[in-house]
Amino acid sequence: MRFCWTTIKVSDLEDSIRFYQDIVGLQLQRKYEAGPGKEIAFLAAETGQTEVELIADENQTKVEIGNDISLGFTVASIQDKLKFVQNEGIKVLAGPISPNPEIEFFYVSDPDGVKIQFVENK
Repeated sequence: MRFCWTTIKVSDLEDSIRFYQDIVGLQLQRKYEAGPGKEIAFLAAETGQTEVELIADENQTKVEIGNDISLGFTVASIQDKLKFVQNEGIKVLAGPISPNPEIEFFYVSDPDGVKIQFVENK
C-alpha cells in the first residue's frame, strides 16, 4: 500500500498552486476541469511521489480548515527556508522549534489556512 495524496479544498486555485509551487517547492503534475465550476490540480515534489490535491469549487466559496492538521515538507536548511518565507512576506506561525537535536521545524499557513510545516532532519 502507498499513500497517494492529501486533498485540500481551496478558495482560489491559482493562488494555491502558486503557494505550493513557489513557497513549498512542489511541481504541478496535472490540472483539469472536473465538472461545471470545479477544477482540480495535483502537485508533488517529483512525478510518482505523494501528491497534494487542490480542489476549487465555485459553488463552495468558503473553505473550512481545522487547526489540528498540518502538512510537513523536508528542507535542506531550516534557516534558508525561514529567510525565504520571510522575504516572501509569509507570516511564521510558530518556530523554529527543535524538540530534539535531530530535528528542527517551523510552521506557516497556505492561502486557505492549512498549516505547512517545514522540517530539517539533522
